[in-house]
Parts: sequence; C-alpha cells; structure tokens
Amino acid sequence: MSIAENIASIRERIGAAAQRAGRDPADITLMAVSKTFPAEAIREAYAAGLRVFGENRVQEFAGKAEWLRDLPEARWHMIGHLQSNKAGKTAELFHGVDSVDSLKLAEKLNEAAAAAGKKLAVLLEVNVGGEAAKTGMAADSAEMESLLSSATRLTNLEISGLMTIPPYTEDPGAARPYFRRLRSLRDQIAARHLSAVHMRTLSMGMSHDFEIAIEEGSTCVRVGTAIFGVRTKGQS
Repeated sequence: MSIAENIASIRERIGAAAQRAGRDPADITLMAVSKTFPAEAIREAYAAGLRVFGENRVQEFAGKAEWLRDLPEARWHMIGHLQSNKAGKTAELFHGVDSVDSLKLAEKLNEAAAAAGKKLAVLLEVNVGGEAAKTGMAADSAEMESLLSSATRLTNLEISGLMTIPPYTEDPGAARPYFRRLRSLRDQIAARHLSAVHMRTLSMGMSHDFEIAIEEGSTCVRVGTAIFGVRTKGQS
C-alpha cells in the first residue's frame, strides 16, 4: 500500500481504539517517525495530512531539513537519545525534544533555546521498564525530582508531558502495565500543581502496540514502520 493508504488505515485503527476507551480520536496525535526515510517520503506523509514528525539523529535531519522548509505546518520533534553537546543544533532545527532524560540536558536545551529566541517543547523520557540498555529516567529517581524542581528556571522550555518506550515483546498487550505506570506518574506530577510543568502529553505507543497505548491514555503515538514500511538494510 502507499504511504497515504497506510496512514488512512492507521487512523481507522486509532479511531477504533479511542472508541473502545471512550475517547475522542481528535485528542490523539499521530506522529510519523521518519528517521532514515528520505525527504520524499516525508512529503508524501505531509500530503496525506500528517503534520508531526519524529527524527532520531540531529545530523541526519539537518541533511533533510533544507529540502523540507516549504512545509509550513510541519512540526519536527527529536525523539532519540540526545547528547547535551548537540543542544544548540537541536534548538535550531526542532520544535520539540521528546527525550529529555537529565537535568543537564534540560539546562543545555534551555540555554540553546534562549540563544535561538524560541521556546522549545519538551517531554521527559521515563524508563518505565528499568532496562539498563535504555535511556530515560526512573520514575522515582533523584534526577527526575531535580528536573521537576528546576522547571521554574528553565524559562525557554515548555515541559508538557512524558514519553516512554516499554520493554519489547511480541504480544502488544504485555506493554499495558508499563503504559499504565506512565499515566499514573503523569497524574502524580500533575497533582502536585507544579506551575512550570504542564502534563498534557503522554507519548507512548509505536507501530506494534499503539492501540494498547491509546486504550491506556496515550495522547501521541509514534509510528514509523506502519506508515513508511520496513527499513531496508543500512537503515536503523
């Protein structure tokens, strides 16, 4: 199927999952994970109505960005692990960073956003499965608490929610408790009424488990393979 047909199919599935959960599909953002795919594929997705795109590598997107400047409504999000020394280029290229996993990175992004004269939307990445091989903060970590406590001085960041990647299993339903854990953490943070933190976004769910994520409260699903197809050899 074409990219447009894939998107139409995914939107139908999003709608069905939202209906099962008693939710409005309009409250769920479909983010196209366009990492490794060329500008032409992104243009096809844009033409089919998508406006939010996720990239994993700063340098890779820098090479595509000049060919995509004429897509005025597109919003670009950095969703991969980000080193703090790339904060400056990230602030120039992206509207949001969905993978903030330390206070140090948040501070660097705040400085870079200020220098770029913009406010950068960010999500805090949470390692809900406690996997050593994955980035992200533990839900109850001192790092998370330090970042939340410092939010009022990070004036060029809009901390708007949480993101997670649960442990992968063949059974999408096995991700459900991890999604519930992230939603619970979001609710706990929101209940503290932190003035500089707005917990509107729960970014959870990818191509194989986004319907489960929607049933558990996701407001943004990150879909790559189901839109663009399987990445070929040499892609990651």
